[in-house]
Amino acid sequence: MSKAELTALVAMMFATIAFSIDAMLPALPEIGAALSPNDINRAQLILTAFMFGLGIGTFFTGPLSDAFGRKPVILVGATVYVLSAAAAWASSSLELLLITRVIMGLGAAGPRVVAIAIVRDLFSGREMARVLSIAMMIFTLVPAFAPLLGLGIISIAGWRAIFIAISLFLIIVVIWTILRLPETLAPENRRAFKIPLLMKAGREMFAHPTVRLSILVQTLCMGSLLTMLTMVQPVYDTIFGRADSFPFWFGLVALISGSASMLNAIVVVKVGMRRMVTWSLASQIIFSTAVLVLSNIALPDTVQFAIFVAWQTTLFFMVGMTLGNLNAMAMEPMGHIAGMAASVIGAISTVFGAIIAAPIGLLFDGSLLPLSVGILTMISTAFLLMLRMGRVEAQMPAE
Repeated sequence: MSKAELTALVAMMFATIAFSIDAMLPALPEIGAALSPNDINRAQLILTAFMFGLGIGTFFTGPLSDAFGRKPVILVGATVYVLSAAAAWASSSLELLLITRVIMGLGAAGPRVVAIAIVRDLFSGREMARVLSIAMMIFTLVPAFAPLLGLGIISIAGWRAIFIAISLFLIIVVIWTILRLPETLAPENRRAFKIPLLMKAGREMFAHPTVRLSILVQTLCMGSLLTMLTMVQPVYDTIFGRADSFPFWFGLVALISGSASMLNAIVVVKVGMRRMVTWSLASQIIFSTAVLVLSNIALPDTVQFAIFVAWQTTLFFMVGMTLGNLNAMAMEPMGHIAGMAASVIGAISTVFGAIIAAPIGLLFDGSLLPLSVGILTMISTAFLLMLRMGRVEAQMPAE
């Protein structure tokens, strides 16, 4: 398998997550009206429920892939995903739908985590960051088309048919994996699935300051992304009255911001991962502060809408410039326990990112205040942690 084909396959595994979230965005009003008519805003919980399940699943999929190999875990996870998607299709209440979305997230954790472990099996250092950045570019491009596709599916077959579409997407990825991907973890390098070994690996990870700080920053970046995703459709609909054109604007933003990962892949080898993350966070602090101030000034509706779209673009752009680097920074010292490391990193950032985003999303009151304050707080904290990382690494002895 060539590097280009491997990168494409890993990107498709990442894209499964984006498709599972963003194709649902146009369906939120219909799901709320059908399953939660007394509180339509609760429909956005189907996004954070999926991410919560994804995070929980990543605690197990990495260690399981360390014990049994990468491909079996991908196949089992895909099976759980498809079966739970079928249950979601048949859900008769919002509570049941949320449960099935959590289980879908558990299944999606297989391809998501193992994809990162596969990259770490084959690459290291800045080359690993380059591969992950290119894969993340596809992750950010999928949202350009997922809402439009979701809207088309809804108009033809209703919102339940989206679960069929996202299942078919993952089935294609699984067939590609079976036919083309060789097992990247040799039997002699596997680690038995034993609780003491997992605890030892966890202690080793959290004892490393760069790994620990990278996970915290990634959690805050993920929380910012999920907060925007859970609130973006209500913002377009309630504040600006542009529900019909939302998938097109969302797609345009995704296309523009998708270039961030490609830019990062080109620049990161020269600049370094920590600087790229720090500079990106600093820029987003400026943008988020500007939105917080300008949204409270009496400006024409078209101007306020343009400001919000620009801010949404910069936030997605920041995600493309940070998540891949933060993953690589945390994984770099942990090559000997790549599966476990990928699990812990993905689990903590996703679970706590979802826990942060869910209550902020429910605070939506028809204004940008909860969204802008929440994101500014998270990004500012992440920036301070990156400065702390720089000081810690400066004090570490050279190897």
